[in-house]
Amino acid sequence: MKKFFYLTLIANLLISISGLAQQLQMPQASPSARLTQKVGLTDVVVDYSRPSTKGRKIFGELVPYGEVWRTGANGATIISFSTEVMIGGKKVPAGAYALYSIPGKSSWTMILSKNTKLWGAIGYNPQEDLIRFEATASKTSRMYDSFEISFNNLTDSNADLSLKWEQTRVDFTIQTEVDPIVMADIKKQVIDTQSTNPALLYQAASYYFNSNKDLNQAYAWIQQSTDNDPKYWTMHLRAKIELALGKKTEALASATKSKTMAQEAKNMDYVGLNDRLIKSIK
Repeated sequence: MKKFFYLTLIANLLISISGLAQQLQMPQASPSARLTQKVGLTDVVVDYSRPSTKGRKIFGELVPYGEVWRTGANGATIISFSTEVMIGGKKVPAGAYALYSIPGKSSWTMILSKNTKLWGAIGYNPQEDLIRFEATASKTSRMYDSFEISFNNLTDSNADLSLKWEQTRVDFTIQTEVDPIVMADIKKQVIDTQSTNPALLYQAASYYFNSNKDLNQAYAWIQQSTDNDPKYWTMHLRAKIELALGKKTEALASATKSKTMAQEAKNMDYVGLNDRLIKSIK
């Protein structure tokens, strides 16, 4: 009888636990989102939740001016960087940080906190700040019912992170270090080893050309690359470098060869690029 009692008790407990574990599937009031962007050589990831206005007045009421805000909903918004970056003129080591903000009418104080474990801003401690910086707030031309974070104005080394909700927009720039890393790689893999690899030589020449570095060195590399293994894209770069060096006759010959090779490969994009380049040479 005692054994039966214990078995019944255990069964009832298991049923109760099972009932507690069951949940209805319903849409989230503030759905979670993940934003990933390569900025230069750095991976930037933003994890946040997207609250909606639902007819409410947001800034100055639901989100008071002058108070720390989680910059989203639910848990704190988390932003992570795979390498060191610069934000607001301050260095930010690689890692993950909670993105808090203090909204104002025309300017926001943005905060990167080292504590990523809080629920929203509950328990926020300014002593755990990594950096604070100011960002300008502006009025958008349209209404954003759902809070939105996006990347804008991407360059080879920078990007703007944009926060938009209701009719308010705030942007700040994330700067990454690219040139010293690429130049060190070129020195290691191309210069120090005196590489003859056509692909590496093309990449090095392309970086020098696009970064306005030593064009004569870029030309030496692209000549070696195309003499050993000509491709329509490498010949096109050779033509552009020759034109930049004032070698119009050579540039015309290289562009014409690149166009022919692109036609054979049925790459009409490069055919068009070479047509425009040839026209500019003539």
